[in-house]
Amino acid sequence: MKGHAQVVVIGGGVVGASVLYHLTKAGWKDVLLIERAELTSGSTWHAAGGMHTVNGDPNVAKLQQYTIELYKEIERISGQSCGVHITGGIMLAGTRERLDWLKMAKARGRYLGMDLEIISVDEAAKLFPLLEKKHFTGAMYDPIEGHVDPYGVTHAYAKSAQIGGAEIVRHTRVTDLKARADGSWDVITDHGNVHAEHVVNAGGLWAREVGRMVGIELPILAMEHQYLITGDMPELAGKEEQLHAIDFEGEIYIRQERGGMLMGTYERAGVPWSPVTTPWDFGQDLLPNDLERIAPSLEVGFAHFPALEAAGIKKVVNGPFTFAPDGNPLVGPIRGLKNFWVACGVMAGFSQGGGVGLALSRWMVDGDPGADIWGMDVARYGDWTTLAYTNAKVRENYSRRFRIRFPNEELPAARPLRTTPIYERLQAQHAVFGDYCGLEHALWFAPSAAEAEDLISFRRSNAHPHVAAECKAVQNSVGLLEISNYGKFDIRGPGTEDWLSHVMANRVPAVGRIALTPMLNERGKLIGDFTMCRVAADHVFLVGTYAAETYYMRWFERHMPASGVTVRPCAMEYVGLSVAGPHSRALLQSLVRDDLSTAAFPFMSFRRMEIGMIPGYVGRVSFTGDLGFEIWVTTDYQRALYDLLVKAGREYGLKLFGGRALNAMRIEKSFGSWAREFRPIYGPFEAGLDRFVDLKKDAFIGRAAAAEEKDGGGALRLVSFRVDATDADAIGDEPIWHDGKTVGWVTSGAFGHRVNHSLALGYVPAALAKTDAGFEIEIIGERHKAHRLTGAAFDASGKRMRH
Repeated sequence: MKGHAQVVVIGGGVVGASVLYHLTKAGWKDVLLIERAELTSGSTWHAAGGMHTVNGDPNVAKLQQYTIELYKEIERISGQSCGVHITGGIMLAGTRERLDWLKMAKARGRYLGMDLEIISVDEAAKLFPLLEKKHFTGAMYDPIEGHVDPYGVTHAYAKSAQIGGAEIVRHTRVTDLKARADGSWDVITDHGNVHAEHVVNAGGLWAREVGRMVGIELPILAMEHQYLITGDMPELAGKEEQLHAIDFEGEIYIRQERGGMLMGTYERAGVPWSPVTTPWDFGQDLLPNDLERIAPSLEVGFAHFPALEAAGIKKVVNGPFTFAPDGNPLVGPIRGLKNFWVACGVMAGFSQGGGVGLALSRWMVDGDPGADIWGMDVARYGDWTTLAYTNAKVRENYSRRFRIRFPNEELPAARPLRTTPIYERLQAQHAVFGDYCGLEHALWFAPSAAEAEDLISFRRSNAHPHVAAECKAVQNSVGLLEISNYGKFDIRGPGTEDWLSHVMANRVPAVGRIALTPMLNERGKLIGDFTMCRVAADHVFLVGTYAAETYYMRWFERHMPASGVTVRPCAMEYVGLSVAGPHSRALLQSLVRDDLSTAAFPFMSFRRMEIGMIPGYVGRVSFTGDLGFEIWVTTDYQRALYDLLVKAGREYGLKLFGGRALNAMRIEKSFGSWAREFRPIYGPFEAGLDRFVDLKKDAFIGRAAAAEEKDGGGALRLVSFRVDATDADAIGDEPIWHDGKTVGWVTSGAFGHRVNHSLALGYVPAALAKTDAGFEIEIIGERHKAHRLTGAAFDASGKRMRH
C-alpha cells in the first residue's frame, strides 16, 4: 500500500466503488480505496439489487435515472457484467388515496422525461398474472425498473476505477484518522499509514464508527431487512422474466428470481441492528431468520399473490442496511472538518449509488455537486439528531417505507423533542403542531382540543376553514405568529460589512435598516435567502432558513477571512413573535416608547426597543405581505412577550395564526422561500430576485455568473398562477402544461384565502413567461386551467405593508 494519496475512500461497497470510479472519471487519478475485507462485504453483497427511477424528490429521481443509465458505461469500460435486467415494473394501488399518489408520481415524472403510465387492474394482471385482482384498484407501469447483480455492479465500478488509475487495497482496516494542520489526513490502518489530502467516509455499516474517529456522530442506523426466495413455480415455467411489483397495501416488493419469486417486506415492527456500535468482525454474514416478525406481511402477500403460498420458501435472507432518519443518503463535506467527506446511508445503493458518486466527485473536484442535492446533503441535519433520535426516526421511516406521506401529515416519532418557552401556551390554544428540525411549531389553531388534529388528505382538509379564519384576521385586524423556527446568525467585527458584501449579492443596509439578499455560489445559483438586519456599524443580525443552518455555516466558514469578523449561529438563543395586519402598528405602539409611524419607522427599519419591560429587536417587515413587525427576544423573555401581546391584543381583535396561513399568504404575495422557489438549480434573475442583486458593488461570490444570467436572460422564469381548482390545490412538483405540452413545474401552491383563489408558483421557460393563455396545472392527475398573474394576487402594489 502506498504512503500517499490525493484521496482515500474508506469502504468497498457499491457506494465507495462508485465514488472511486467517478473521481477517476473527473480526472483525479491518485485515489485509493481501502476495504477492511472483500469488496461488497457489509450490506452490498446480500442486497436484492432492485433499481427504479421513481422518488418523491425530483432531484434525487434524476440521479437515480443517471445511475441506471450508467451501468452500460461501466460494463463497457470494465468488461464486467452488471447483470442488468430491465423488466419494467408496476406499483399496485389498493385504495383511492394510493391511486391518487400514483397519479401524482406520474405527473412528477412528466417533466423528468419518465415514461410512466397509469393502468387498470386488468392491465396490471396481464403484465403480472400472479396478482389477485380483487385486492387492487389500479397501478402505475414504469418501463425502466429491474434488478442487477450486486457483485457485478460493484466490481464493474472497481475495475473501471482501476483502469482509470485508482488503487484498491483489501483486507486492511482503517483504525483511526488524524487531521493535520494543513487540512490533510493521516489514515491509520492495521497495515500501515497513508497520508491523504482528502478522506471519503463510504463506510456503510461502519460509517458511524469512521465518523467517530473524527469526533462526529452521523445520524444513521442499520435495520434488519428480510426477503425470501420461493421454490420453483410452475406458473413461471417457460415464461419471460416477470416484472417487478410493489404492493403498497401489503408493504412488500416482489420479482422473479430464476424459477421462483423474490419477496421482501418493510414490516412495521422493524428491528434495529447493532444500534450503538457495529462489530468490526461482522463480514459476509447474515442474521438469524425471523419469519414470525414478518408473518403479517407474508399473509397479505400470499393473499394478494396466491400462487406464492404453494411454492414454499427456498431461502430467507436477513441482513442489515443503513438508513438516515428520512431515508435519503448523507452526502457531502462535514462542517468544521477540512477535506473530510461522507457518502453513506445510501439504502437504495443500486438506484442511487451512481448519482451519489457523481455528485460527490464533482463536489470534491469542482467545489460544487453540479446538481441540486439538498435532499441528500449531510448538512440538513444538526445536533438534535442524537443516537436515540436517529433510532426513533429511522424505525419510523423504515416502517413507513411503502406508506403514503400526505402533504399535511406530521409524523409522531421522537416528538416533542424541542420546544420554545410558549409551547404550552400555544398548546392551550389548541395548536396543531408540526416538526421542523426537531422543533415544534404551530401549523394552525383549532376551535377546541377535540378538533386539534389534521385529517390527512391530498385534498383540502379539516384545517381549511380554520386557516381561512387566520388569514382573514391578518387581513382585517391583527394576527400573532411565532417565528422562532428561523435560523439566526450574530455577525460582529470591524470586517462585518466587507465580508457580508463579499458573500451576499445585495448591498449591506445602513445602520437601522433591513435588506433582503440572495446568497449565490460561484456558478451564480441560489444557495441562500437572507434578511440582513443592521444593528450597528460592526454588527448584523442575519435571519435565514433554520433547516439550512449547518449548510450556511459550512459555506460561511469556507469563505471566512483570517480576522475581522465572527459568525455565531444563535437560532435557539433568539426566539420571535410577529404581529401582522392593519391593527399591528396600533397594538405594538401601545407597548413601546419608540414612534412606529411610517415617517419615524418606515418599512424595512430595524432597531433595539423595549416592549413593555422586555428588551428586544424590532423589524418592520412581514412575510404575510401586510403591515407587520417581527420581534426577536432572547429565550428567557418569550413567555412574557407573548402574554403582553395577547393581553394588549384583545382590544384590537388579535388572533393567533400558524405556519399554514403564513404559507398561503406568502404565496398570495408571490414571495419565494428556500428549498422551494430558491434552490441551487435557479439563478436570481430566473427567480425574480433581480432587485436584490446589486451588480454595481464590488465583486461578490457569483457576480460574474449573475451578470451573465442578466445579460442572457436565463432559461427559466418564476411565474405566479391563479388555478381553476376545485377540492385540491397544488402543493409542489406538479407539472405545468402549455398548449398540451409539459413545460415546467410547480414549486409551491396553496389556497389564497384573502383572494379566494387557488394559487401556485412555478418555473416555466423564459420565452413563455409573459404568455397569457394556454396554461394548465395538473393536480392529482387532472389538468386545471391556470391563469398567469402579472403581479402578486394580494396587494400587488405593496401599499399595505409599506403604509
